[in-house]
Amino acid sequence: MVDSLLLVDDEDGIRRVVAITLADMGYEVFTAASGEEAMRVFREHHPPIVITDIRMPGMSGIDLLRAVKLESPDTEVIMITGHGDLDVAIESLKLSAADFINKPVSPEVLEIALRRATERIEMRAKMREYTENLERLVQEQASRIVDYERQKAAGQVMEGLTQALQGLSRDFAGDIRFFNDLPSFVSLHDRHGTVLSVNRYYKDRLGDKVGLGSWEVYKNGTDAPDGSPVARTLATGQSQHSREVVVCVNGNDHPVMVHTVPIRGANGEVELVLEISGDVGEVRRLQDELRNTQQLYRQLFDETPCAIALVNPDLTIAAANRRFRKEFGEHEGALCHRACHGRNDPCPECPALLTFKDGQSHRLETQFLTCGGGRINALVWTAPIRDAQDRVVQVLELAADITEVRRLQEHLTSLGMLIASLSHGIKGLLTALDGAMYKVNSGLAKGDQTRLTEGWESVTQLVGRIKGMVMDILFWARKRDMNIQDLDVAELLGGVADSAGPKAEKLGVSFVREFQSGLGRLVGDPSVLAPALVNLLENAVDACVQDTAKKEHRVVFRAYRKDEDLVVEVEDNGIGMDRETLEKLFSVFFSTKGSKGTGLGLFIVRKAVDQHGGDIEADSEQGKGSIFRVFLPLSECA
Repeated sequence: MVDSLLLVDDEDGIRRVVAITLADMGYEVFTAASGEEAMRVFREHHPPIVITDIRMPGMSGIDLLRAVKLESPDTEVIMITGHGDLDVAIESLKLSAADFINKPVSPEVLEIALRRATERIEMRAKMREYTENLERLVQEQASRIVDYERQKAAGQVMEGLTQALQGLSRDFAGDIRFFNDLPSFVSLHDRHGTVLSVNRYYKDRLGDKVGLGSWEVYKNGTDAPDGSPVARTLATGQSQHSREVVVCVNGNDHPVMVHTVPIRGANGEVELVLEISGDVGEVRRLQDELRNTQQLYRQLFDETPCAIALVNPDLTIAAANRRFRKEFGEHEGALCHRACHGRNDPCPECPALLTFKDGQSHRLETQFLTCGGGRINALVWTAPIRDAQDRVVQVLELAADITEVRRLQEHLTSLGMLIASLSHGIKGLLTALDGAMYKVNSGLAKGDQTRLTEGWESVTQLVGRIKGMVMDILFWARKRDMNIQDLDVAELLGGVADSAGPKAEKLGVSFVREFQSGLGRLVGDPSVLAPALVNLLENAVDACVQDTAKKEHRVVFRAYRKDEDLVVEVEDNGIGMDRETLEKLFSVFFSTKGSKGTGLGLFIVRKAVDQHGGDIEADSEQGKGSIFRVFLPLSECA
């Protein structure tokens, strides 16, 4: 029943008169003087009928019609028109207006228009009710049909299952082959508890019990036939699960786990009982065998002398062996590139990603960062781990440490370079020695003392260089244990200065000693440390001799304590070195003396310092000189 409506007109007099008429007809009347006000009132009260003038300032009646229909398509809108608004009135009908009436508004015409609008509203309500009832009836009928189909399908399934079980019973009577392959005691029993059929495993271990009572296979079963699992299933209609003891054909007792399943006929009664007994002893044997196999493979996994990790598709580590954990720490669940390389992103050409992509094994040589901060060279192989659908679910990564192999290769490469360098250096020294010996022989033949002296000095110098080269080679090639001693620092450095000082003075280079008092003691091998320091001093002297730009040269041999370390400095004002030379200074076979050096001297110095737990650094400026600093730890009693 329609009991309210909205009247919209911009003329106050018409609005009051029409509102009185509508109120007399029994309607609750809401009024508005404009289209904008009408929309506010409509949204607040939701009247089912709107009566509006077409011609209004601002929002016209047509605009109001569109707005109302947009928000509430079921609201009926009656248009009030003037005599010249026939075209507009027709347009309003196209926009689903309910009716239109002419001014001045006649109560009789207004009542007829309202009756039509009310009838349309009531008709829609009835149609909606009929539609809802029809939908409910359709749903109810559909549910009944679905239930019927379900019941019919269930009946068909039950009928088929009953037929299959009847065939199964016949198969058992003929010794069904499927059950013969099961490693369990399988038997089928009728509703009286009689054994109908058994599988071969049952017959071999427990005997042929077909035709006997189901309880007779159990220990003390004849004393309580109603207590057997099959009897309990027949009595309750429920499956049973229990631990029992059966008697084998050899008379031995055998523990089993028994499962019984009732098989019902079409009437719902239990027709057959299927009994499956698991051999507990066999299960334990298989469990032990599985445990031993798992332990064996785990041992192989852990004891393999390679780092092995099992990687998931997201590159997290699922499992790792002992060698992996030793090198990289406990990283299960972590990203493999984070654990092995310290990277946040996957490695370029990651072999695991390639294996996940194409399912093939891949190999890569790379460097790993260990948990101790060291680096190792490794050769990595990957292998796919597949599931039953042949999908690659994980990748096995195996990394072999080839650091020693690479070190050996580098050593062999260095050895080749050494041989080439030595061949060239020895050839030059022998040529020079041949020239010096010619001078000696010539001086002897001619009785030329000056020529003889010069030749002998050259021979002496060349022999010294050959000796130094041989000693460097022996030190570099020889691997021996150090002879560690408790050394007095001042005594050690004094001996070094006495060895190198005379050569410097002889070559016109001033040799200065600056030793701090109370230098203390250190632990080391004097046969390693002393030659290394002498090598530094002789290099400083050579740098001064090569410098022709200065008139006076000097080498300062300095030593002092700094905290717990001994600092030894060798400073010269010789030719100096550029930055590129400084960067290569301690590399093997790199020499600043050209053909006069082996390239081993400073490499050996650094090796000697490293062996004593120390460090060495160098500063230099071309044309001004160089300074070398050696840091050695002093002993605790120093």
